[in-house]
Amino acid sequence: MTLSHTQVVRSVPLAVPRQSATGAGRFFGEILLDAERLKAIDVDRIMSFQKGTRVRFGDAGQALGLLTEDDVRYALSVQFDYSYLSDDCQLSRELFAAYEPASRAAEDLRALRSQLMLRWFDTGAERRSLAISSAGEGEGRSYLAANLAIAFSQLGERTLLIDADLRSPRQHQLFNLGARAGLSDMLVGRAGPDAVVDISELRDLSVLPAGVMPPNPQELLGRQHFSSLLQSMGESFDVIIIDTPAANAYSDAHTVAARAGAALLVARQGRSSVPQMAHLTQGLREFGVTVLGSVLNDV
Repeated sequence: MTLSHTQVVRSVPLAVPRQSATGAGRFFGEILLDAERLKAIDVDRIMSFQKGTRVRFGDAGQALGLLTEDDVRYALSVQFDYSYLSDDCQLSRELFAAYEPASRAAEDLRALRSQLMLRWFDTGAERRSLAISSAGEGEGRSYLAANLAIAFSQLGERTLLIDADLRSPRQHQLFNLGARAGLSDMLVGRAGPDAVVDISELRDLSVLPAGVMPPNPQELLGRQHFSSLLQSMGESFDVIIIDTPAANAYSDAHTVAARAGAALLVARQGRSSVPQMAHLTQGLREFGVTVLGSVLNDV
């Protein structure tokens, strides 16, 4: 699945990832030695192969069969201080922002991230939450929400992904969290802040899964406690991305977006209805929601 963005503001320069003291300035060989991915004799072989050529250390190591592509990606992640997922990771392959950070889809996502930072997240301390909405089912809300949250965490923003789709939640599957307490349990007082899960493989990213599916999701999300929860989470996180149910089937999406203050719409080529998207946009604006733009999946 590819990702493109439309109806958002014009392209702007992408943010540059920060470097850490542990990775900045360190050589590939040193990083891989410390991680026990290479032996000293292997480093010498690679450096000998490099002499008289302009081949990079990683390319030379792969040519000699001493390094894998995953080894190279690991060393780069340490050098440039960003998180990625290795091929043997148990998280869903749909998380392309972490598995394939050099892909075109990830580049489009970073451009979208930059625009959202300028239009919403950098414009006030109270603007920390963003709802990901779409009119119908199967249009990619959960997919976009998860990858966008990863993209913000890669920027070094403390990021929380909330699964507020209390009808057909998916984030617990994407992040391999299993059945556990989550948002619904917090809203009725059955769970506390420990329901938020730090994703160890992806620094600066936490996930609050949907939790037990309740019989009254609209009522739970419409209560003041949900607004209070978002406000309290805003004290601990820089960015809060909220997954929502399909708007044409449930009114929960409007409620969540109103609590967040802003929404990003998702459509899918060959599946989404333009009249339904227009109706959703109008409805959200009537709720006082700032509609920041739309994203088109499957371009």
